[in-house]
Amino acid sequence: MSDRVDVRKTYKLFIGGSFPRSESGHSYAVHTTDGDFLANVARASRKDARDAVIAARAGHLAWAKATAYNRGQVMYRIAEMMEGRRRQFEDEIDAVEGDGAKQVDEAIDRWVWYAGWCDKLSQVLGSSNPVAGPYFDFSIPEPTGVVAAIAPSESSLLGLVSVIAPILVSGNGVVVLTSERRPTPALTLGEVLATSDLPGGVVNILSGPVAEIAPWLASHGDVNALDLTGVQDPALERALAVEAAGTVKRVRAPHPDPDWSADPGIGRMRAFVEIKTVWHPQGT
Repeated sequence: MSDRVDVRKTYKLFIGGSFPRSESGHSYAVHTTDGDFLANVARASRKDARDAVIAARAGHLAWAKATAYNRGQVMYRIAEMMEGRRRQFEDEIDAVEGDGAKQVDEAIDRWVWYAGWCDKLSQVLGSSNPVAGPYFDFSIPEPTGVVAAIAPSESSLLGLVSVIAPILVSGNGVVVLTSERRPTPALTLGEVLATSDLPGGVVNILSGPVAEIAPWLASHGDVNALDLTGVQDPALERALAVEAAGTVKRVRAPHPDPDWSADPGIGRMRAFVEIKTVWHPQGT
């Protein structure tokens, strides 16, 4: 017989490289596919969303200054760290949706795939432009800034990584809302990110009801773009797009039936870059 009581984990938010409880002190219960209690998860508030945006702005500035090669190395390091904790990810995914091993394999491979794009995106999206005059003219992709993203609910890890990773390739910072019903793999990913050389604040992970938190991100003046991938309610999608228009945000609408295992292409990377054109006189 043992008198020991197990230490039960409460999953916390991931903001600025740290793991705070929600500012409100609230949490909510997550259940397995069989309806059994799985864990308590922090329920983010408006204040948490604002803190995450502040952290993302600071993180973006540091991340955008890193070389493209360095960003690729850090993203590859994330894949390495996930490989080392794959059993934990598999167990968490099996508990909330099933088929954990396949989803973890594909999520790790997705990090590696996007890591390879970091030092190639400029060549693909940039150009040297012909002009009528004695000038050099170059178009260069640059990060949009801070992107708020709503992760898909039907793919708690692979879908999440497929949303976050392309945003990071060009140097953006991100605030992501996890799957409301299946947040535990995303919050565990925060533990991986904290030990993978990613600057604090580059990725910030919030859990809680999307309908409560997303409007604060959509209307926030220091958020530059909005990825609505995980929004399943057409009325909420429209309301968030209207809020985003008030501060002239770039908005990426959700796909009606995404296949997360398919070749992702470059569309998500292209969605969150700005093209800067530079003119320079020849011969000087």
